[in-house]
This record gives sequence, C-alpha cells and structure tokens, in this order.
Amino acid sequence: MAEYDYDYIVIGGGSGGVRSARIAASYGAKVAIFENNKWGGTCVNVGCVPKKLFVYGSRFSEAPANAAAFGWKLGEAEFSWKTLIENKNREILRLNNIYKKLLSKCDMIEETASFVDAHTVEAAGKKYTGKYILVATGSTPKVPDVPGKEHIIVSDNCFFLEDLPKRILINGGGYIGVEFANIFKGFGVEVTQIYRGELFLRGFELECRELLAEEMRSHGIDLRFNCNFVQITKNSDGSFTAELSDGSRITTDMVMAATGREPLVEGLNLQNAGIIQGKGGKIVADEWCKTNIENIYAIGDVIGKVALTPVAINEGHALADTLFGNKPRTMDYKTIPTAVFSQPAIGHCGLLESEARKEYKEVDIYKSQFTPMKYTLGGVKHKTFYKLIVERSSQKIVGAHVLDSDAGEVIQLLGVAIKGGLTKQDFDSTVGVHPTSAEELVTMRTKEPDPVSN
Repeated sequence: MAEYDYDYIVIGGGSGGVRSARIAASYGAKVAIFENNKWGGTCVNVGCVPKKLFVYGSRFSEAPANAAAFGWKLGEAEFSWKTLIENKNREILRLNNIYKKLLSKCDMIEETASFVDAHTVEAAGKKYTGKYILVATGSTPKVPDVPGKEHIIVSDNCFFLEDLPKRILINGGGYIGVEFANIFKGFGVEVTQIYRGELFLRGFELECRELLAEEMRSHGIDLRFNCNFVQITKNSDGSFTAELSDGSRITTDMVMAATGREPLVEGLNLQNAGIIQGKGGKIVADEWCKTNIENIYAIGDVIGKVALTPVAINEGHALADTLFGNKPRTMDYKTIPTAVFSQPAIGHCGLLESEARKEYKEVDIYKSQFTPMKYTLGGVKHKTFYKLIVERSSQKIVGAHVLDSDAGEVIQLLGVAIKGGLTKQDFDSTVGVHPTSAEELVTMRTKEPDPVSN
C-alpha cells in the first residue's frame, strides 16, 4: 500500500499550478490538483488574457482618425460594451476548457483545500495525503482601508461591468492602474488617475515613465500625483465624491483601486503545516521554491518574488523537473522581460540605467526618440523611445527599455538577446528591417555623454 494517496498535491489551478501539475504527471507522478474557482486562475479569468483583449478593443477608437490620414473615409464609429463582454466571456470559457484538457492525467478536484498537517490537506470533508505539496494560490487585489471603501471596485470587477461609466477615478500607479486608465480612456470614459508617489510605474526606466505620462495627458487622461484616497462618499444621484490627501475633491461615476495585490492564503490553514509567512502574508520560499517545511513548496504571486504569470509558469515547471524529472533547476530572475500594455506600451528587460551605474564601473547609453511612420501622415500620434544600456568593458547589453505601441513584442526578443549575452557589436552588425521602428535598435551608434560628476 502506498505511503501517500498522491506523489504531488497542487493547491491552485492557475497558470503556475497547472503547469507544475501537468509536467509532474508527464513524468509519471500521481497528481491531484485543487481549484475552488475557474481553471486558469487570475491570468485567464480576471487578468492578463481578458485585459489584453480590452487593450486591443480600446485601441480601435483611434482607427478612424488614423485611417483618414491614409485616405480612408470611415462611417461614424459605434462601440458596444455588451458585445465585447459576450465575446470575451466566450473566449475565456474556451481557455477554461483547454486548461481542463491539459490536466487529463491529473485528478482535478474542484473544492477548497486546506492543510491538516505537512502531508495532508482536507477538502469538502475528505482528507488527501501527498508526498509533496505545492501552494500555487496566487494573489488578490487589495482595497485601501478608507471610509467608503465599500464603494471601491478592483480590477477583477472591471471584466464584468454591466455598463461603462461616463467617468472613473483610478487610484494606483502600478501597471494595472496605468493599463486600465488607458483602456477606459480608449472606450470613451473620462479618466482621472491618482498616485501617492511622484511618478507612476516605479521600477521601470525613468524616461519611459515620463514620456508615457506626457502621452497620457496629451490624450486626455487627468494624471494627479502625490495624492491618495482619504474618503469616498456616495451621492444622492448615484455618483461618488473622493476626498484626496491634497485637499481636492473629485466627483465621478466609478471609483477603482489598483493599489497592489496580496497573497491569497486565507483559509489554507498554513499554520497546521508549520509554514512560515513573511511580509504581507507571503509564503517564504528559497531559490528552489521550498518553504521551511521540507516537502512543501510554493510558487507564483503567493511568494511574490516576481508577480508575473510567465514567472509562476517557469517556477512551476522547474519545480516539477526537480522533483520528478531528475533535472534539478531553479528559476533565473535576472533577465525577465516584462511590459505595461498602456498606449503606447512600455517594455523592460534587465537593468535600469541607475542600477547599471551602481553595479558596473562604467556603462554606455544609447537611445532614440521618434514618431513612428504609421503616425507621420496625421491622425492620433504616439511617441516611440528605445534605450540600450551597455556594460562598457564587455560591451554586453545589460538593459533594454522601450516605449512603443508594440513594446511587448519588441522586448520579448530583446530579452533573448540580453539573456544570451549579446553585445552592442552584435546589434551593430545585424542588418535592420527597413522601414520599421525596431530597426533603430541596430542603427543607434551615438553614445550619450557620461554624466558629469559633482
């Protein structure tokens, strides 16, 4: 008789948990995976996928003006929020079913699991034992603790709104707040975005952040920095008034918070297994994603090393390789490409200039700012900005930063170059594709002057 019911118990059917369960099963492990909501987790249901569909949908608002510059005369545009939501829901359901098929070699248990001890979980009154247990429960949006917080929506709610508001106030300066500010503006909503700091998108290259702020303001988004919620009041006409920390008041039809996320650990009874949690409730895990308990692991947003879906997927895959595939490996967090799907978008990989100057003795900076050809004839215009950071002695590219409508596509390929250790000479010796915006990456020859020391 087997010592345990399963070789591997996975709690959480999001992208990371599903990948780890699927790969473990492919190695012959007996796997059970628990999910108490929809398969695919945040990314598929209320995150990356529906949000990107909204990004695509919102950008069509610029099409008539841009088409006119190229000689097209289009009729009056009309947008149906209901149609978008119906089509989005159909696509998400299709993806949910794909995730179920991917788990055909696993026991899928659609219940809430919680720890009984280090090798046992309980769901719907039944106990299950496992040699190894993985926690991959993800995260959930935080709501600011202010008077009137019951009137605040979060990103999850945005995908199920019955109607678009005429006005929305968004609090938050991370990628979620910035993306939704651009999305709602593209759908014709009057948008005000506030942030408690000096400038949004901390952790991205300063010039990209500054240029994006200019772009957003020029396209009608009201950006207000150095302020925060104090109180939200519902008015008799159904609108809301937000009192802000700078003394101002904003009346709006909808109030949204995008002020961060917290690990989804409520109800897991981590204490029953002796699992240690750190700041904000995150599960503490080492480079192998192992907790303080020898047989219990955690990946993704619940450990919060880098809260991105592809990171959770890679962590989960590496863990399955290590435990069941006889191919031990850890996740490389150094050169992770990422993007903010604003308009224009921001792409980031490697070091910021400020980080590179601290890490290396000398660096070379190459950058270019221009208007892409597709905007030169008129219509709605967006800037493009490329920046390469080069370690001087080796000439290796150690950072790349992009502001471009297609920044996500560009930074993915730059991520390969940086991880592969390519040099500036490798870029310079590559023939550009003309005419494209991305050819700037292989034609930038003039270094920026070194900063003057004080």
